[in-house]
Amino acid sequence: MRTVDLTAAERHPPIVKTSWFSEEDTGAFAQKLAGNAAIGNAFIELHGELGAGKTTLVRHLLRALGVQGRIKSPTYAVVEPYEVTTVHPDPVDGPRPLSIWHFDFYRFNDPREWEDAGFRDLFASPGLKLAEWPEKAGALLPLADLVVHIEVRPDDSREVTLTAQTPAGRELLQ
Repeated sequence: MRTVDLTAAERHPPIVKTSWFSEEDTGAFAQKLAGNAAIGNAFIELHGELGAGKTTLVRHLLRALGVQGRIKSPTYAVVEPYEVTTVHPDPVDGPRPLSIWHFDFYRFNDPREWEDAGFRDLFASPGLKLAEWPEKAGALLPLADLVVHIEVRPDDSREVTLTAQTPAGRELLQ
């Protein structure tokens, strides 16, 4: 009989690898992610080179969560806020607002810009936070619940690695 040291197992975040062969695959993943109740208060980091599909994933996710109208890339604005009625109503109170912030730190030259912009308060508040180029904000960002790495393969498909770093991230992977 084999025993498992659960403490050690918990130290190693769950990792899921998948492939997206089309934008429809990206959309299907976003739809499943949006269907998870943990999405309403999650922080998701998005990693990948320019053109890997980070913003495309965010657009599909925001649509799946009910965002209407134009969904802009926050490359120049750094953050784009959205508010929708949650797709996961509270059993007692019913539907409630869901705040969403889409960050793009690509233009940051110094991680202190994150602090100077006052983002600490946004990250401390409830809601969904999606961050492209989080490495540009450095260690100032809180621990992400879910880390998404998107790599473009030579055939233009995407290899996607999902890493859960918190209990909420583990829930998002289910």
